Amino acid sequence: MKDAIEPSKIVNLNQRPESPERLGALVHSVRDTASRRLQVLLGNMFEHVDDALFDLAEKAENNAAQMHYFDGMREVRKRRPVVERAYLAQFSRELTEFAANRRSASTDSSPPSLGNIELSLVGENELEESLAITSLISKNASRITRDLFALNQRLSVICGGIKVDDTNNPVGPAVLTQTFRQAMRELSADMRVKLIIYKLFDRYVLSGLEELYQELNAELMRAGVLPQLRHGITRSGASQPAGSGTRAAAGGANALGTGGDVSAEDAGNLLDTLHALFTARRAGHDLSGLGASVSGSRALPTANELLGALSVLQSQMASQGSGSPGTAGGLGIGTVAGSGAVDFDIAHEVAALKEHLLNQIGSLRGERPHHVSSIDEDTIDLVGMLFEFILEDRNLPPQMQVLLARLQIPYLKAAILDRRLFAHRQHPARRLLDSLADVAKGWSDESDKDRRLHDKVKAIVEQLLHEFDDDMGIFDRLLADLQEFQELTRKRAELAEQRVAESTRGREKLEQARRRAAREILERIDGRPIPPLVHGVLARAWANYLVLILLRQGEDSPEFADGLRFVNEFIASTRLGSDAESRATLRQMLPGIERALRRGLANVAFQDNDVERLLDQLHAFYRQQLGEADPAATTTSEQGPPAIPESIQSIVDTVQETAPLAAGTTDEPLEILAPEVQAQMEAVGAMKPGTWIEFCPAGSAAERAKLSWISPMSGRYLFVNRRGLKVGDFAPQELAASLAAGSARILASNAFFDRAMDAIVGRLSQPASDASEPG
Repeated sequence: MKDAIEPSKIVNLNQRPESPERLGALVHSVRDTASRRLQVLLGNMFEHVDDALFDLAEKAENNAAQMHYFDGMREVRKRRPVVERAYLAQFSRELTEFAANRRSASTDSSPPSLGNIELSLVGENELEESLAITSLISKNASRITRDLFALNQRLSVICGGIKVDDTNNPVGPAVLTQTFRQAMRELSADMRVKLIIYKLFDRYVLSGLEELYQELNAELMRAGVLPQLRHGITRSGASQPAGSGTRAAAGGANALGTGGDVSAEDAGNLLDTLHALFTARRAGHDLSGLGASVSGSRALPTANELLGALSVLQSQMASQGSGSPGTAGGLGIGTVAGSGAVDFDIAHEVAALKEHLLNQIGSLRGERPHHVSSIDEDTIDLVGMLFEFILEDRNLPPQMQVLLARLQIPYLKAAILDRRLFAHRQHPARRLLDSLADVAKGWSDESDKDRRLHDKVKAIVEQLLHEFDDDMGIFDRLLADLQEFQELTRKRAELAEQRVAESTRGREKLEQARRRAAREILERIDGRPIPPLVHGVLARAWANYLVLILLRQGEDSPEFADGLRFVNEFIASTRLGSDAESRATLRQMLPGIERALRRGLANVAFQDNDVERLLDQLHAFYRQQLGEADPAATTTSEQGPPAIPESIQSIVDTVQETAPLAAGTTDEPLEILAPEVQAQMEAVGAMKPGTWIEFCPAGSAAERAKLSWISPMSGRYLFVNRRGLKVGDFAPQELAASLAAGSARILASNAFFDRAMDAIVGRLSQPASDASEPG
């Protein structure tokens, strides 16, 4: 419904030129009258906030929710004067600046673009608030059309000819509501409390605008501003008031026993908002493909007729089974292309669905309707966009996208039965879809070789297709079934995940102990040469002993201090002089060295005969040091380095391989990262356990894995699949490099339905040339 001026009936368009002083006085008069009435209306609203919040607190489902309402009551009492002053001051500024032509006026004659609605997608709270504001504006703008139109024309005259319309009128519901939103920023209350206050603002402030406009129009008429203004109302046969479809739909839902008055109001508010968005997107063209031959003589399909037609299509789809590439009547579910993407034209399929619905209704009633009501068309398109998002969401594997896409008709039935589906996060149908998407996110062929998860999702889809009629309780039952399955799977996966983490932690501790032992020995050797025999003992047998102490007793233990003391004495024994005093010192040291060596080698499982062979070699070496070697015997230096017994080798090889003793430092060189890798390091640093990643190595199948554990020692990231089995562990820079190269990508962690609604609102609020949507 649009208002159009009948030029021939407009008289006295301020025929005599008026002085700026008189026009300014009229603007001030409008401001004073509006401020006085708004102050009364706002005060009356705040008088009811306490009672409303107290009633909600008494009915709260738990203590936490109750405290939110009580906290909100205290915050409102404390900040009410600030909010009222901020609101009235901002309103006064808006009107003054607008009249002074400092504020840009709207020049677009097309339907509102909803730019003033500030549909921010920053966060869930902001989205909820934006939807509430949009709904209030849409609802009240259509209610007070006649008086608001007259006020727009008269304000245009006294503001110097600026074009004034519903979107920029400083006394209109759009600007007044946005002004109140700004004033509400003075209130640090929970979003649930703010949404209640917005409802009260609608009830006690916006509902009083009609009387305000009548008073302002009468005042301006008395002042001679367009005293004989007339306007007619033109009706389009193809359109109807936005609210009528909502009321009819809500009535249909209540007739089926799916909700009370409050729930219908909440759902209606959200659908009013989306209706405004869809209307703005459809402005200027008929996107339904069904509106060209509208006939007012044929009644629009009722909710029951739509549900009956959908049930027929649902039955046909269920009978085809999941193996078919299409669904009933040509409504496709998509197929997985060779690239892994799903081949699916949702816009074509939604248009086809509308056509099939009208044909089916025609066969049931004997007369085919030309189109559905605007609110039902919005619902069909909204569900279509929801399932388009499923097929575009790369967080879901293609095989799961195809499975979930088969739920389009059951979810369209659910949306018609219960409008709360899109308004409430705790709606069972919404929670079921969120849970299905969540379990599907971690699915891959490799992690589901027994097909347990795939078959569970498929069974839920099939059960909805075969059994869902009008009993919304089926969503609760299937959600409980899925949660039970998830709990069993989670317990098994947690056990496997714990074993993987413990094994990885143990290996890292061993690696750290090896590096520490090697570093301690290297520091004491200090790059100076030592005899090969002593070097071999320290690098292999004694290094292994130090590793064992570090793992069992720790670096602060007396045993570790004794082990390092032996290293000092053992090395010192090779660097004494050949004079008599040095030989005496060496003789005093040898018994302690031998005792320590026997004890240490026994702890690392040396056999007695191996210990004796090694000690014999050391005795020969020290006799040579003391000048007591048998002249007939071949010297150690001539024989070369004495061999470590083979039975010892298996114990100590790993120490030599991972921490070889050599002159120089063990510090690793600093790695210079490429800019694109450096850019991904922040994303890697922000990852928390529980984050899912898809690894897509070239030439291999994609694998989805969850971040299970970040090592506090090495900083490496351990990933497991949904069964708790290890997929890999990576240093942060390795992971960043994979993200930069596109061989890995982080999957979204927020709920599927929230992502979908953000994307849908974002798409609908774009200019029509920048986005497309079904229907």
